[in-house]
Amino acid sequence: MKRRALRVAVVGLGLIGTRRVRVLRETPGAELAAIVDTDQARVEAVGRDTGARAFARWENAVCADDVDVIIVATPNDCLAPITCAALAAGKHVLCEKPPGRNAAEAHAMLEAAENSGRVLAFGFNHRHAPGVSKALEIVRSGGIGRLLHLRARYGHGARPGFEREWRADRERAGGGELMDQGVHLVDLARLFLGEVERVYAVTRTAFWPIAPLEDNAFCLLEHAGGTVSMLHASLTQWKNLFSIEIFGEQGAVLVEGLGGSYGQERAIWQRRRPESGPPDQDAWEFETELSSWRHEWRAFLDTVEGTTDPLARAPLASAADGLAVMEIVESLYDSARDRRPVECPRTVSVTSGGGVS
Repeated sequence: MKRRALRVAVVGLGLIGTRRVRVLRETPGAELAAIVDTDQARVEAVGRDTGARAFARWENAVCADDVDVIIVATPNDCLAPITCAALAAGKHVLCEKPPGRNAAEAHAMLEAAENSGRVLAFGFNHRHAPGVSKALEIVRSGGIGRLLHLRARYGHGARPGFEREWRADRERAGGGELMDQGVHLVDLARLFLGEVERVYAVTRTAFWPIAPLEDNAFCLLEHAGGTVSMLHASLTQWKNLFSIEIFGEQGAVLVEGLGGSYGQERAIWQRRRPESGPPDQDAWEFETELSSWRHEWRAFLDTVEGTTDPLARAPLASAADGLAVMEIVESLYDSARDRRPVECPRTVSVTSGGGVS
């Protein structure tokens, strides 16, 4: 018997929510049932285009009997309340990153998911970028041998007036650039190298008038087993940049670009020669428009339906993964404030990430 398509409500129709609408409308197995946004003109326009019911209040979508899944794509201060309410109402939830504004909110969402028995995943979309997926495949197959360290950079140049946006409001955002783009780097470091035991961070408000929030975060993560990650998230990266490099005893894997203004996405596999000198290497370039979003959404639907996609590129970021990332981020902020290394809590273990060696 053919399974009924999952009925989805998208809460928040900004850039990410609109992108989610487009992807789910293209994907078999789900249908857009409802949309929510406080901008009445926007929600009505999307409603006319899609045929979905338009609501001004998220509570209407959460309580709707004909909705199975909630996608939460709101500013950070709304993520936890909406997610917890949706789970309590029996909905599955895909919540955008970060997993709340702090570890307490991430823990509340994890607890709500456990109590409801529903699926909660977080939108760490870069896990599903084709270059990252290729790197994960190479690393997990032993292609660079025992892992040594990881280096990652992510940034853009912000924009005039950034200080008036919600991302520059500490109460709404919870943190600055570390909370915005930096959480992606923390998640990827954990995905590749496993659990984090100790961190050290320096944060600066170097240019943009957003204090007490930071526009740059420089982070060192010590992982279990002795590997180390160096991460830099920046709002003074004047030309948009995404770069992650994973080094092992036998070589390295590099991922550069995310498409669009971040440049062509590509993965490079370097293999160290015993006699040293320039390594042998293979390189791949990827067409990236919505690719990672489609793979992430397919992985979420498969998880809800209890099926496994043999072509899945990367594991979905679970509720436990979200809490682990937020505990690390909170430890990084503590370290930057106190100017000392900080031991990370070990309240959850790597679940969908797993750590590779």
